[in-house]
Amino acid sequence: MKTNHTRPGGRPRKDQAAAIGERLLDGARAVFAKRGIGSASLDAIAADLGMSKHTLYRRYPNKGALLEAVVARDLGRFREALVQAAEARCEPLEALHAVALRYFTFGIARDYAAFYLAVMAEAAISTSIGEKLAAWSATALEPLEAVIVTAQAANVMRAGDPTAICAILVDLLEGASNRVRLAPTDTFDEAACRILFDERWDLFVAALSLR
Repeated sequence: MKTNHTRPGGRPRKDQAAAIGERLLDGARAVFAKRGIGSASLDAIAADLGMSKHTLYRRYPNKGALLEAVVARDLGRFREALVQAAEARCEPLEALHAVALRYFTFGIARDYAAFYLAVMAEAAISTSIGEKLAAWSATALEPLEAVIVTAQAANVMRAGDPTAICAILVDLLEGASNRVRLAPTDTFDEAACRILFDERWDLFVAALSLR
C-alpha cells in the first residue's frame, strides 16, 4: 500500500521542507563559489538545482537574502567547530592551540575556500558586501578571541587587546591557508599542511605566550 508523505494541498512535511532548505543552501553556495557572487542569480541557482523559481523565491525574495542565509549557516558551523575544539582541552594554551588548528583546517577545505574567496572578491568591489564581511568575520572570530581572553586570565598569554592579538594569529593562519588554497590540489598533503600550521603557531607562541 502506497503511503502519502505530503500534507493536504501538496505541502511538504516539516522534515521534507528542512531537507529542501538544506539542498537549496548547498546549491546556492556551489553556484556562488563557481560563478562569483555578482554573476550568480536566483534564476541560475534554481536552474542548477532543477528547482522551480517559485520554490526559491518563496523562501528568499532576492539574492542578498539567500547569500545571508548561506553565510549564516556557514558561520554557525564554523563557530560550533571552534567552540567544540576549545571545550576538548582544559589547559588554556592547549585550548587556544586546538581552536587555532581547527580554524586552519576548516579554512583550507576546498569547498569552504571556494565560497570564502568568492565573497572576498565581491567585497573588494561592493561596499555593502565589504561591510557585511567585516561583521561576519567579527562574529566568526568570537570563539577564538574568547579563548585568548581565557589564556590571558590564566597568565599564559601576554596582556593586551585580545582583538589585536586575535588579528595577529588570524593573519598568520590566513597566510598559511592561502598558500594551501591557491596551490595546485596535490601540493599540500595533510603532513605538509600541519607543518605550515606548526611553524606559524610556534611564531605566535614565541611572540605572545608567557611560557
